[in-house]
Amino acid sequence: MTENSIDELVNWVISVDRRLILMDSMKRHPFVRASDIAHETSRSTQNISHALKELESKGLIQCLTPEKTTWRKYILTEEGKTILEKLDGKYL
Repeated sequence: MTENSIDELVNWVISVDRRLILMDSMKRHPFVRASDIAHETSRSTQNISHALKELESKGLIQCLTPEKTTWRKYILTEEGKTILEKLDGKYL
């Protein structure tokens, strides 16, 4: 990833609060599920699931249980870790 693409992704994440909330949860937990984050942040599971799909589409997270239709677990990719490092301390 180039510095430009990293900056673009950081801006993309911070432009919508559910994405930022999700990245903050990923900072504190190595694996996340939509329902756990929703409960922890008082957001709807639907809202968090949408954020998970958005981050997955950008390659920032990966689903560890794609065969499941519910209770899917997600983890940061290497790109996601890079973005999290940029966000940490400044936005989180």
